[in-house]
Amino acid sequence: MAGLLQPVLAGLVTALVGFASSFTVVLAGLRAVGADESQAASGLLAVSVASGVCAVWLGLRHRLPMAIAWSTPGAALLAATGPVPGGWPAAVGAFLVCGVLIVAAGLFPVLGRAVAAIPGPIASAMLAGVLLPLCTAPVRALVEVPTLAAPVVVTWLLLHRFARRWAVPAALVVAAVAIALTTPGGIGAQGLKPVFTLTAPEWTVPAVVGLALPLFLVTMAAQNVPGMAVLRGYGYRPPLGAALRVTGLASALGAPVGGHAVNLAAITAALAAGPDAHPDPNRRWVASVTAGVGMALLGLGAGVATALVLLSPPVLIEAVAGLALLAALAGAVSAAVADPQAREAAVVTFVVTASGVSLLGVGGAFWGLLAGWLMLLLFRRRPTPDAPTPDAPTPDAPTPDAPTPDAPTLPVPTSDAPAPPVPTSDAPAPPVPTSVGRAGE
Repeated sequence: MAGLLQPVLAGLVTALVGFASSFTVVLAGLRAVGADESQAASGLLAVSVASGVCAVWLGLRHRLPMAIAWSTPGAALLAATGPVPGGWPAAVGAFLVCGVLIVAAGLFPVLGRAVAAIPGPIASAMLAGVLLPLCTAPVRALVEVPTLAAPVVVTWLLLHRFARRWAVPAALVVAAVAIALTTPGGIGAQGLKPVFTLTAPEWTVPAVVGLALPLFLVTMAAQNVPGMAVLRGYGYRPPLGAALRVTGLASALGAPVGGHAVNLAAITAALAAGPDAHPDPNRRWVASVTAGVGMALLGLGAGVATALVLLSPPVLIEAVAGLALLAALAGAVSAAVADPQAREAAVVTFVVTASGVSLLGVGGAFWGLLAGWLMLLLFRRRPTPDAPTPDAPTPDAPTPDAPTPDAPTLPVPTSDAPAPPVPTSDAPAPPVPTSVGRAGE
């Protein structure tokens, strides 16, 4: 029993941190693309239950700590995109298309490799441009509602220094207290019961191109790929194909009730897969299964969460969401400008995406990705065939950068897959991989 208590507690912490730290982002994204109060609450409930079911199934099936979460970068994309032609039904249709694409990536590895082939700086710059509008919300909140925002930001700063994983949940609690103290009558009892609200999906070209495709790309590049990297860093070999098929199917089934996308967890994955969950790597799957159950149960409070958001000044809830995404923004910006040869193309991608422009009904994320690719193609450096390439250095023409037998040169990685975001938890660094678990697909 003692050996079971540790991973169960780690799973509960994973669920609580995962839900409380970013549910405001989900609600902000769903409301931005046209959901009303009941539809937004239904969408939050859908992604919570879908995440929980997927985590329980994958954990029991593969005996691996495969934590599942909703797509937080995807929700930020919704908030940055705003209303799409066709309204909320068209957005639901885009969610369904995204789920189908994730399933296809799990069925056809070539599609997953094509997503991984997107230049890392371009994918990271697109993600940074998507996150920027929300990450500026704390600054705007301090100016517009200083008496409410200042305690939230101060709480986040203090806990970010001393107990990082609890910084955002604590800031959310402070915001909730501030809202309760300044709202006459408080939260009523109406509309708090968890209910799925069904919406018939519709499909429009602008919604598919401007929302479904960017949502699929950002979910794959910013969640599934880093999530795999975190698990491999802890010594596991997770089955990517199975994870994509399960989460993609859950995303597609949750779309008609407002769920945008679920995927492998990236940041909270470290809480369930690290040594804090259990000293024995073969027992940590209990933490991810517990986290799945906890996430599904927390989703039952979607109505309360939505009512809380509606009672507050919009900029205050956006501020909490922005604080939750600052670490992700820092990682995305760092990865975007790491390669000097792709730096200008990444900056163009970032600027176009962050501008929030909409052309032909298609949002800025798609145009930013396209602009960055064009920059890479137009300004790609080509080798000069006339340049001399001496076979070996001579005393008269020393080449200090050339490798010598005493100083071998390590190969430089050539993968364009985006680097995984650094987990923001206080968990220790991942151990050296020991190939724990079943072989991946």
